[in-house]
Amino acid sequence: MSEAAPTGTLEQALTHAEYLLGSDPVLAGEQATEILKVAADHPAALRLLAAAKAALGDLPGALDILGPLARAQPNWAAAHLDLGLILGRSGRGQDAIAALHRAVALKPDLPQAWRALADQLLAAGEEGAADAAYANHVRHSTRDPGLLAAAAALAENRLPEAEALLREHLKRTPTDVAAIRMFAEVAARLGRYEDACRLLARCLELAPSFQAARQNYAQALHRNNQPEQALAEIERLLAAEPGHPGYRNLKAVVLCRTGDYEAALRIYAGLLEQHPRNPKVWMSYGHALKTAGHGDRAIDAYRRSLQDEPSFGEVWWSLANLKTFRFGADDLAVMRRQLARDDLGEEDRLHLEFAIGKALEDADEFESSFRHYAQGNAIRRAQLRYRADDTSLRVRHIRAMYTRDFFAARAGAGSPARDPIFIVGLPRAGSTLIEQILSSHSQVEGTMELPEIISITRMLREQGDPDSTMPYHEALAALDADALRGLGEHYLAHTRILRKSAAPLFVDKMPNNFMHVGLIHLILPNAKIIDARRHPLACCFSGFKQHFARGQSFSYSLEDLGRYYRDYVALMAHYDAVLPGRIHRVFYERMVEDTEAEVRSLLDYCGLPFEATCLRFFENARPVRTASSEQVRKPIYRDGVDHWRHYAPWLAPLETALGQVAERYPDVPEQEAM
Repeated sequence: MSEAAPTGTLEQALTHAEYLLGSDPVLAGEQATEILKVAADHPAALRLLAAAKAALGDLPGALDILGPLARAQPNWAAAHLDLGLILGRSGRGQDAIAALHRAVALKPDLPQAWRALADQLLAAGEEGAADAAYANHVRHSTRDPGLLAAAAALAENRLPEAEALLREHLKRTPTDVAAIRMFAEVAARLGRYEDACRLLARCLELAPSFQAARQNYAQALHRNNQPEQALAEIERLLAAEPGHPGYRNLKAVVLCRTGDYEAALRIYAGLLEQHPRNPKVWMSYGHALKTAGHGDRAIDAYRRSLQDEPSFGEVWWSLANLKTFRFGADDLAVMRRQLARDDLGEEDRLHLEFAIGKALEDADEFESSFRHYAQGNAIRRAQLRYRADDTSLRVRHIRAMYTRDFFAARAGAGSPARDPIFIVGLPRAGSTLIEQILSSHSQVEGTMELPEIISITRMLREQGDPDSTMPYHEALAALDADALRGLGEHYLAHTRILRKSAAPLFVDKMPNNFMHVGLIHLILPNAKIIDARRHPLACCFSGFKQHFARGQSFSYSLEDLGRYYRDYVALMAHYDAVLPGRIHRVFYERMVEDTEAEVRSLLDYCGLPFEATCLRFFENARPVRTASSEQVRKPIYRDGVDHWRHYAPWLAPLETALGQVAERYPDVPEQEAM
């Protein structure tokens, strides 16, 4: 900031006005106005007058001063901080983020600016950026040299260094709550959510009013698949600050996780009424609307997001991912212009590649469509560390370990409950259709792709020998009957919050659970397991053109997809051999050709009487979270069975990787079954 040096009298007047601000903002404002009569446009007096107006609730009046002041003083961090704070209070989240970014760029050691920036980023759904801003808030709030070094390492994502420094610091001062919170952040970034939850619980035990730690605790509980506990912490945060947009946004996210979509929609609508120019929240609102079956409103929400941020690739992909939506020529032109931008971020670019691929597919321009799909996949695959050899090794290990004798030795173990119906297989194989059919039965409730089995494998992995190549499987093999029953009961307890009806059975359709059939059989021996299978070329190519939010790292290469499908077929053939009759297989093509016969067979396997509503599954209005959400709200159509053939000229790498699995479908090659 450059300004004339104030006279002694002027400086005293400013100091007095600032002193008055806390107790009498009206008088402080009058004092600032008098100063401005003597020293027109004096920056400090203008800032003080804006603060007085804000304290009295006149946010537009404060903005009328701070906007021009920040433009006139582009290098004055305090002006941009004040502007960011008032913009945030006025519901202009994106503008607030821009102003606060400017403030911390000018003066990085402003802890208040970092905290305000983190709050606004969290409200906008930018969790990763919010975490980084909170780390900088901690970094610039401490004066302890050891903690300062740890905070700097955390802010720069040097996690091993941060962990070592914090561990050493906490040996000396084990009750330092700021250090405990930072240590929890390291654990969360490393995916050790159980550790993060334990540390944050300790932090709050020592300092119950440490709201920033409670917010972190709620996030960690959510990420650790403990939504009920997360909601309890969020309610405590909201009791102290009912209007906090970050807390409200987090509550909506967790409510979507528990299937309480209408409650989440009300929160999102309220947030957007106060913060209408927030593209990420509009997108989240669109996701929730889509899942709850409000397709047209979801499209409107996505469109609203793109008004403010036309380069927002994830929103373009979200429209494409409705499957039944068709882009117009104007949409395609806008997407191509955005893709051509030099300043486009990698995440926006890869989402736009997938969205343009879908738009060109709908226009029957299959060669151009494939090029865009391939480019999007190449970008995503370069971000991942997936190795097909690791999957093949895991499958060989499972086939060698889970033998007839292994299961016979543990017969009678596990929980006797028959509540869950697991649908496993590869994504895009028809699992959502099967779930929709089953959940149309009066005795079955549809839920979603539940992460609980994956969470149990993570628990077992932590119990196993860290030096072992397969610690989860070895830990499972060491459990006795009581422990196996306990895991089954754990699964049922942790999924209960997702069950909204009195139906005795519910569906868990996490496709990747095919890797954990052995675990499922041991802990829930009476649960049903359904294998959803589709022609390998159709299934794998459908996966290739689908950008998954997470968890399907094998799907971004035709070769990886082919190998993964082969490993899947081999593993399921192994379970057919060692647990004969345990798994019911549904072939997508047969379901399309003779729906009633396949539905009757499916219900027989589940021990359920036939109900005609299962044939009218498309009338079921329940929430559906997957990419097929709009498709399963329509009758079965045959077009999807052979659609992949339009892309056959470019699928040679996939066919080669699949080998005899593609040639022999639906039969399984002998060598794959061994």
